[in-house]
Amino acid sequence: MYACETMANGPEEVRRAICLCHRPEIARLGQRLGTELSRRGFVAGVAASLAALGLAFPARAQPAGAAPAQPILLTNFRLYDGRRATLRDGLHLVVEGNRIRSLGSGAPQAPEGAQTIDCGGRVVMPGLIDAHWHSLFAGLPLPVLLQGNLGYIHLAAAGEAQRTLLRGFTTVRDLGGPAFAFKQAIDEGMIPGPRIYPSGAMITGSGGHGDMRPLTDLPRSPGTPSAVERTGAAAIVDGPDEIRLRVREQLTQGASQIKLVGGGGVSSPRSPLDLTTLSEAELRAGVDVARDWNTYVTVHAYSPATVQRAIAAGARCVEHAHLMDETTAKMFADKGVWLSTQPFLSEEDTGPMSGPNRVAALQVFAGTDNTYRLARKHGIKTAWGSDMLFSPALAVRQGTMLTHLARWYSNAEILAMATSGNAELLGLAGPRNPYPGKLGVIEEGAYADLLLVDGNPLDNIALLASPDSSLLIVMKDGRIHKNTLKG
Repeated sequence: MYACETMANGPEEVRRAICLCHRPEIARLGQRLGTELSRRGFVAGVAASLAALGLAFPARAQPAGAAPAQPILLTNFRLYDGRRATLRDGLHLVVEGNRIRSLGSGAPQAPEGAQTIDCGGRVVMPGLIDAHWHSLFAGLPLPVLLQGNLGYIHLAAAGEAQRTLLRGFTTVRDLGGPAFAFKQAIDEGMIPGPRIYPSGAMITGSGGHGDMRPLTDLPRSPGTPSAVERTGAAAIVDGPDEIRLRVREQLTQGASQIKLVGGGGVSSPRSPLDLTTLSEAELRAGVDVARDWNTYVTVHAYSPATVQRAIAAGARCVEHAHLMDETTAKMFADKGVWLSTQPFLSEEDTGPMSGPNRVAALQVFAGTDNTYRLARKHGIKTAWGSDMLFSPALAVRQGTMLTHLARWYSNAEILAMATSGNAELLGLAGPRNPYPGKLGVIEEGAYADLLLVDGNPLDNIALLASPDSSLLIVMKDGRIHKNTLKG
């Protein structure tokens, strides 16, 4: 790579002085690109390599990703704003660029050149937010993912990203996977999809959930990444120093928050739910680095012991916690820690399982009701996520998972949780927030992420489980991605 045939026989000092391709920094660039492009993707690999060598190029505007210049005026709708438990009538709304420019009552004055949409008395609401999603892993079977062909994985994920958006989910928090370049492609308008708050690789101890190495890769050689790690899906760590290194690597790539795997999981047959796989010192090391970067750590944990260790180490959010008890719930409430959990009820929500995976899934199903009851009893700040994995048939149930919350919450509480509530959790990223505007609400100055619903979700939350028929308009960042209104 970068060979120069015309100068190949000249003196070394002349070649270096005259020809750029013989400079040592370019030689290092060639070596780096050759080893990293299969993992990072061409755009991300080139950008990172050139930046590391001080050969950066100026950023260019991406017309495909820019919000439309034409303002949009919405009239004749009922508003659910993401906070109130009632609808508001008699309003009009103007979208300009990627923001809501104005929201008011009375006769609207359309901006010059505006597209006017009569909503026919239907409900306008904020775009939905999924606080636990895996952008690259939701719609592909695990055996395909383990093959590590990132080109195919990204292409398949692009289709799923568009389907996610058309289901009404305009923002997701990605909790594990090499999503940085994928997020960039969405943000620049190369592919349609939701906003992504990326965690990067899930950081797990040896033998923990996320350690998907074949046993033939054991024993581990320090400093030699496994095939799973080379994809960027996971980082296997042992000891506080390795934790610090891997956390800093994710933050350097643009992680908005960090995911540490504190214990076992459902989809990892060698790590049952009762395991606690990171020490408090290891968890604290990750928390300290995230705090230095002015963001936060969320910890994957199911058992009371694992959850309590995560809270003691300073985690500001815990994922799952389906086996928690009264003592653990009180710790959540006393420390003001967020609970990000999922209403898994049966194999309809996970797909059929066998062996150790089924044992773990049955434990989760059995614990779901108690988890939500304890969350309500102790007033725990609770976020909703779907955590659909490894199946296009499951991914389409994203909205159905949201409707499961009706067992414990009113429709108004469910809508608030999946809009302004989840947005509050995303705000913990502080200056690492890739989208610092207002999300999850419809008000002046907020991002123009909104849905037009054919029906009233405050009366019938099941509407969100059938987005093909119920969502007539899907707008994200001021751009209309779906509009099935007649005329």
